[in-house]
Amino acid sequence: MLFKMLGIQRAWQLHSEGFEISRPDTPRPRQIFVTKSSMLANKVEEYFMKLLESLSLAGCTLEELARLNSRHADRGLVDNDDAPDTQTGIPQRYSELEDHHFPLFLTFDRLARMIASDIFDADHPETKHIAKLFMHSHDAEVLDSFVSYEVFVNGYWPHFPQHLTKGRDPWLVFGEIMGIIKGSEKSLEFDDGTLDKAAYCGLPSRSNPTFSGQRETVYAIFEAYSKLKRQRQHHDVADRSHAILKTLLGGKSLKGRQVDFLYVDEAQDNLLIDALLLRLLCSNPKGLFWAGDTAQTISAGSSFRFDDLKAFLYRTEVDQASHIVRERAVTQPVSFQLAINYRSHGGIVNCAHSVIELISRFWPNSIDSLQPERGIVDGLKPVFFSGWEKSTARYEQFLFGAPGSHIEFGAQQCILVRNEGVKENLREQVGDVGLIMTLYESKGLEFNDVLLYNFFEDSNVDLSRWRVILAAIAGVAGGHNHSRPQVPSFERDESRYAANTLFKLKLLYVGITRARKRLWIIDKSDKAEPMKLFWTSRSQIQNCIPGTDVSHLAVSSSLEEWAESGHSLFQHKRYTQAIHCFRRANMPREVRIAEAYHFRELARATVGVSPVGEQRRAFAKAADAFVKCSSEAPSRERLQYYRTAAECYIRAADDRKAADAYLNAEEYELAAKRYRKAGIFNRTVDVLKSHSKKISRDCADELLTVCRLYYCSKDDEKPPSLLFSSIEEELEFLEAYGLDVALVVLYESHGKYVEAGELHLSEDRPLDAIRVFLKDKANEHAVRRAADILLDCLWKHCSFAVARQVLRSGMPKTLISLSHQLPLDPLSLRARNEIKMFQTAAVEGLDRVTLEKLAEAFMGRKENGAALWCLNHVFSSLPPLLPATLENFALFLRKFYTYSHLFYTVASHNDPVSGRGIRKLFGIVQLSDDQYVLQPGSFILATPSGASSSNDEQTNAAPHSHGQITNALKERVRLHLRYQVDAEILFCHNAKVFSQCLLYVITGSCDNGKCKQQRVSLSSLDSAQYNARVGIHLQQMRILQLVYSAFPELRECNSIKDDISGWIAHLYEAFFPPFWAQGSLANLNWSSIQRSSDGIRVMRNWIRNAIYSLEPRHSDNFLTDILRLTRLSSAFGESDALRNANCVRHPCPGMLFRSPGRYIVADMIDSVQSSAESSISAGTFGLRHIIRNNLRVHLSVLCDCIEEVLSAYVITLRFRNNPGADSLHDVVLPRSWLIRNNKLDARKEVKLIDHLLDDIQYLLEKLRSDSTEDNLWLTHTNVTPVHRSVFIARIMLCLASYNCPPRWAGLKAKISNMLTHLRSNDPTRLTPNIYRKYAEAPREGFLRVIVAYDEKHAIPNLLHLVCKGTKLGTSRFATGWHIKQLSYSRLEELPTLLASPLIAARFSLPEEVSASVPQLAISPPAKPDQVDTSVGNEPTKAHEPAGDVEGSLSDDQRPVANFVVSEKEESAVRLIQGVYRQHCRRQKRRLERSTLEAERSAIFAACLKRARASGLARGIYRLLYLGPLPHLLLALNKGIAIATSVKATTKIPGRLRREGHEHLEELARQRTEISSTLKRGYELRKKLSPDSLFHKNCDVEALKDAVLQVKEFLRRIPGTAMGVPEELDIELSVAYKAVVT
Repeated sequence: MLFKMLGIQRAWQLHSEGFEISRPDTPRPRQIFVTKSSMLANKVEEYFMKLLESLSLAGCTLEELARLNSRHADRGLVDNDDAPDTQTGIPQRYSELEDHHFPLFLTFDRLARMIASDIFDADHPETKHIAKLFMHSHDAEVLDSFVSYEVFVNGYWPHFPQHLTKGRDPWLVFGEIMGIIKGSEKSLEFDDGTLDKAAYCGLPSRSNPTFSGQRETVYAIFEAYSKLKRQRQHHDVADRSHAILKTLLGGKSLKGRQVDFLYVDEAQDNLLIDALLLRLLCSNPKGLFWAGDTAQTISAGSSFRFDDLKAFLYRTEVDQASHIVRERAVTQPVSFQLAINYRSHGGIVNCAHSVIELISRFWPNSIDSLQPERGIVDGLKPVFFSGWEKSTARYEQFLFGAPGSHIEFGAQQCILVRNEGVKENLREQVGDVGLIMTLYESKGLEFNDVLLYNFFEDSNVDLSRWRVILAAIAGVAGGHNHSRPQVPSFERDESRYAANTLFKLKLLYVGITRARKRLWIIDKSDKAEPMKLFWTSRSQIQNCIPGTDVSHLAVSSSLEEWAESGHSLFQHKRYTQAIHCFRRANMPREVRIAEAYHFRELARATVGVSPVGEQRRAFAKAADAFVKCSSEAPSRERLQYYRTAAECYIRAADDRKAADAYLNAEEYELAAKRYRKAGIFNRTVDVLKSHSKKISRDCADELLTVCRLYYCSKDDEKPPSLLFSSIEEELEFLEAYGLDVALVVLYESHGKYVEAGELHLSEDRPLDAIRVFLKDKANEHAVRRAADILLDCLWKHCSFAVARQVLRSGMPKTLISLSHQLPLDPLSLRARNEIKMFQTAAVEGLDRVTLEKLAEAFMGRKENGAALWCLNHVFSSLPPLLPATLENFALFLRKFYTYSHLFYTVASHNDPVSGRGIRKLFGIVQLSDDQYVLQPGSFILATPSGASSSNDEQTNAAPHSHGQITNALKERVRLHLRYQVDAEILFCHNAKVFSQCLLYVITGSCDNGKCKQQRVSLSSLDSAQYNARVGIHLQQMRILQLVYSAFPELRECNSIKDDISGWIAHLYEAFFPPFWAQGSLANLNWSSIQRSSDGIRVMRNWIRNAIYSLEPRHSDNFLTDILRLTRLSSAFGESDALRNANCVRHPCPGMLFRSPGRYIVADMIDSVQSSAESSISAGTFGLRHIIRNNLRVHLSVLCDCIEEVLSAYVITLRFRNNPGADSLHDVVLPRSWLIRNNKLDARKEVKLIDHLLDDIQYLLEKLRSDSTEDNLWLTHTNVTPVHRSVFIARIMLCLASYNCPPRWAGLKAKISNMLTHLRSNDPTRLTPNIYRKYAEAPREGFLRVIVAYDEKHAIPNLLHLVCKGTKLGTSRFATGWHIKQLSYSRLEELPTLLASPLIAARFSLPEEVSASVPQLAISPPAKPDQVDTSVGNEPTKAHEPAGDVEGSLSDDQRPVANFVVSEKEESAVRLIQGVYRQHCRRQKRRLERSTLEAERSAIFAACLKRARASGLARGIYRLLYLGPLPHLLLALNKGIAIATSVKATTKIPGRLRREGHEHLEELARQRTEISSTLKRGYELRKKLSPDSLFHKNCDVEALKDAVLQVKEFLRRIPGTAMGVPEELDIELSVAYKAVVT
């Protein structure tokens, strides 16, 4: 083949010379010589060059000869495979080959790499893993991913099931897998490049005899191998070939020009499928030449015949010819055999050919049919030593010398053994006598003398199988010679002999053909007998037995011969043998070099077998050896040794030493890369700066970028030299990669504090941002930004309900400390107040006054969130107000109501989360239109047990929808409101200001040490006290009503009903005190009570609900309750409830019925309402039944009812006496008796006055007695004698006696006798002082006594009525008497003239006014023009705290009013009800809808608004604009959000700290990729936004293209390559189907 190449090259030269003038462009023939061995390729090229030079030095230019010489100049003692591809002068890609590169001599692996570089992109995700198969890399992962036979037998074979591998040779199995299952022609028919089980098991046994009877077992081993290989992500030689063929045969054309002639040597070492790849390279079907020897197919994975190759190439040519337009004749490939052996003489050749004959006889299809080979000359027959006993060592002594003697083999002599184990054993026995090699190691080598040692004894083929050879001996096959051993039948069990026997014969052939002159065969085993008999029968060997005179084998050699042999063995990578030769040649440097390479081979053998630590130590040992060799090597070798040392250091995981070695090897690019990998960036920068011209631009840029990233991400390390040429370049780089810390430093160094602060802020470093802003205090904008950021952080860490101690530690403490550095003058009032708020709360002692003032200021500016924050700290612990005055307590309740109402406003607001102030107050962070997260320590996360803490570990990083966060906030606020109010209720229960101690008022002392009532002296009682006490009750009821409105279900709880009943009782006592000196309704002044109208509404609602809730059967105090409620409802306009209440309409207790079946509750209601003629009589009957039957009743309430009836009697009697306008002329009565206008009615019956007086006398006697009755009781205390005396005095009959008309003398006398009867007749027991003056006063002196008593009180009670223009006389009272005179003209004027604020209030609040309760979940939203009272939803209109809310009634409690409603009114009511319910359902759905639904609705609303505003024409584009576009924009927005979150994870400094510098390149790539992707997303969002001009043209095609661009954008987001999230895919699919498809 070499001469063929030479002839073609020479012909072209001559042809070109002949046409130099006319045809200067004659193309050079492209010829490639391909082999598996790099050494062989180099040797052939060297020989080719010598021949070419000898033929015509003038045929090549000097440059061409120099180029050829440079390519193959003596590289010294180095491994040619170690030379980098870049140093061979051959391009990395096949497509880059030019004419001057030819003829080309290279290995098949190198050629495959060049082709793969053209068709596989190492950066493309789909071909990246394929390109990795062909990399000529120093990466351990890449190197170790290739499965050679050594890897297979050491790393795979032990892991296969033992029942599959037992008794089978891994060498043969590996060859079967590579050569047949994966490398045969038939494998190309399968997509995965491997025969399936059926195809493999169906192969004919004659053409594939090796495992003909074990196919299923071998295929099971192959399946186990394939599975394990996939798991380890390994590949083998067949995978590489199939990868290229699949691409080229799949339609991708070969890049580059095809060659004209292709020469393949040692073809048997390749797979058959490799032939197809090589054929595709050649354009000339007649330009392919193949050479090899199928008898030497002992290479692992080889299963080759030239007949198969010829057939395969022919079929390939036929197939190609059928696809071209012009028909081309296809001829069978021509083959010829080299029958003359130029290496060995005839004796050795004949012996070797006999082995070929055996193979051809028994396995004719396993080898090509060959002609008998002959030598040029005859020679000595091989010598077969036999006859020595195994127990003796005579022939070893004969061959190797006796112990103590030293026989040494020469440089051209070799001992061949079966395997490594035998080689080591023999060396131990005989020492270092010469070259000892295995048969596989000897392939490709030749020696003058060869000793084949124990070939048969060490084989795993037993004697019975070797005997099959005897069948080839003439006369034995037929069985005629009975002296011969019995011959087994080969045909009967052909598969038994196929695998091992065939392979051993091929090995035997290789061993024989290694000898040039002499061959010795030594074997003591019986297994050698069949072969010896066969050779003996053919006279092809010389048998040597003990005693035969045979010369010794050992022949001495010169130093030069040893050196030459050493170099040859070194080039064949037989390093241990080379070491032996170099030692014999006395060449210590070469010994060290060979040892270094040997160490490397040993290290490589540990890969996949030994532990990683052991592997690394082995490679480190080899690397150190190469470094030592380089120190004494010439320049060219030195560089290679350093390069090889670097590669070994890499495998030893010592990147620093590898980098140093590369630097010494002048491989600056690799050195820089390795320094970078070791993290030694200063050395990386030095190499880049010092050797920039010798490093590729792309590599230098990449490494410089990584160094910049590293140093710019580290605060504590500085680069050895400048990394940037200008400030602008540095700014651009830092901004591009988000290196904010370095960028901040750069900004600050140039005085750009605002930019630095904003950057800190964008990277979520607010403290640093504040500090940087404060460096520029002269800049008002910087100061304001610092304040805004500081306040945002304070709100974040100190949101609502955070404990005060938290403000004095950690982050809050730092922030508050920074707040003291802020100049306050440039700040807004809001900012100054908020800063002062946090500073005040952080001080050691609670400064309630300052916080209250701040809260008031915030409320004045409608900054209700901050106000609530302040008040929460004020009321986090209630102040010590137990001995407080009414005024102080009223102030406390007003503030607490404001605090509670702010809570209720949040809880009742339809959408509190929409307000920024709410979110700020409660630590809510809005992520998107419908996604929120809660700050750690948020009030919403805490339990309602007081204050939250920002140091709580409670976090809720998971996002919440708008509805979820709204419901959670409102529920949490409701619970906190209830918790705070419960604490306040307990506080109020312990407060004494709500009631007065009656004993102390009357007597000035109280002996009860446990008395919980306020001790107020009689002289201090005045109208202010009375109104203040009424006010605090109403205020407390307003506070409680907030809770009941927030929790409507509480109104149904019996305990809450009892609480309400208790507070109504307290309120009743405040309105109607037990003693007249404490005040009455006549003293009520609503103007002195703040927010009295709200209090009245709550009170009326409570009274109404209490009336409906009364259940006579379940209450011991029902009578007292109904009497209280009757008086209160009558006074405050809730009488309709009494008429419709169940307790009135459906009476139950029998004790409340008087004869004849009259319900006394109805009597008392009629009496109090005083509107019927029988009202006085009804009251009289009711009181009689109560008093006479000793019914349980509150004593003060009973006295109130008596006064009510008596006052009606007195006034009615006056009307009866003088029916005119002056009927009340000259009357002196308590003011409280006159304020009810229903009493001014002369028609009422008064005939039962005597019965009433009798009952009153009965009651007086009972009160006067010492016994305490259980039926009469008081609140807060027992009924003591003093209490009885007080209530006796209260029954002011004397007053009634005075005002009785003159004609009722009998009545006056009876009353006088009743009072006189109260005198004590017992000298030892005086009449109680409280009513003694009444009892002892004469009839004419009653008024004087009353006036004298009234003078002691601060509250004037008596009123003297004078009718203007009357002819009646008018009394003249003493000047000192405190009786106010009131003049009137008509009786109708009296209600107005009395000027009672109560009457004015009652008339200003008509009964039809009802207060509804906001339903928290479905309350309608405020319209834009309405006042928004939500906390934090600034701005709002100025307002006082909002009005109160009332509890609602359950359906069965509501009054049934007898209204007449028209059909039109009913229809209107139903319409309103339907619309409201629909609105409520929409609001409920809005809160319950998913996040995507909410965001999509918001986008649709924007689109609809824009469509209406812009007048978007109706048509297909409008439908797409309002239909699919919101879905598309939602998918785009979500994609941008995902990309933004991904970008946040690519922060290089943070990941550098966490992951180390090893991933900097990947981080930079990710950062660049996500930044580019995100930029594209922003562009698309701007383009497709509802108000974009893009929609103006209504271009449907453009919209289709935009949808595709959005789809591509989503695909490019890292993590979505395999599919976008499901919700995004749904949204995108809607838009895609509607717009694109």
